[in-house]
Amino acid sequence: MHITSEREGIRIDGYLAEELDISRSKIQKLIKEEKIIVNGKKINSSYKVKLNDEIDVNDQLDFNVTIEPENIPLDIVYEDEYLLIVNKKSGMVVHPAPGNYSNTLVNALMGKFNLSNDKIRPGIVHRIDKDTSGLLVVAKDDKTHELLSAMIKNKEVERIYVAIVDGVIKHDTGTIDAPIGRDINNRQKMMITDINSKDAITHFRVLKRFKNNTLIECKLDTGRTHQIRVHMQYIGFPISNDPVYGRGKKTTPFGQMLHSKSIRFKHPITKKEIYFESPVPKEFQEYLDNLETE
Repeated sequence: MHITSEREGIRIDGYLAEELDISRSKIQKLIKEEKIIVNGKKINSSYKVKLNDEIDVNDQLDFNVTIEPENIPLDIVYEDEYLLIVNKKSGMVVHPAPGNYSNTLVNALMGKFNLSNDKIRPGIVHRIDKDTSGLLVVAKDDKTHELLSAMIKNKEVERIYVAIVDGVIKHDTGTIDAPIGRDINNRQKMMITDINSKDAITHFRVLKRFKNNTLIECKLDTGRTHQIRVHMQYIGFPISNDPVYGRGKKTTPFGQMLHSKSIRFKHPITKKEIYFESPVPKEFQEYLDNLETE
């Protein structure tokens, strides 16, 4: 698998435990048994992953699998010979993981396109959460993948999200600068912490206020796991309908009210400016319409 800019700099045992959804102790055992190789070399558990590292995991029980193409409908908003931009629906997992090798965005893409060469995450340069909808860019070849990853690291890809949060934010704009790491009590969650964490910066702007909610726009300087969801919970305005970081009031089967609205960057090969915007899903709009009537 390839390392993207969003995950660079963390310990390899923590990185693989998260990516492959298995225990850190098992990862450490595999490293000790020399079944995990980075760039063709042996490493130890404290090794910190770097951009475009090639990680090979040799574990028959969990990793010698074939990711099969599947005929799953996709909303492709842009495509050329180097990359494509997908409007992902809420509820779709981006890439396979142990125990879940089907019905992902990667399965759907493999059935239709040639992608950059990665055993588990072909083409995936950056991710959005399963229940977050909206735009993400996919690489068709290794060179484009590498260039896009570097662009994200260097903040050359502008990603704008729109979200509904619980509570009324009084300030028109704000910046949240708080490091994010794995929750020490629940490895499925992230938290604000200075332990094994990475810098995280989110800018937000109020679009509209309601009786008990606020519609906001968020711009990311970094791309940490669950970043917007963790940051908004941290300042007391969690994303509405978020079952993990919210206030326990998930009122619809739809996921958190968070949508990757737009993406802008200079094409890594052609140098042409790429910009696309995606309207919010109907479930998001219906939730918003209900707020208008309160």
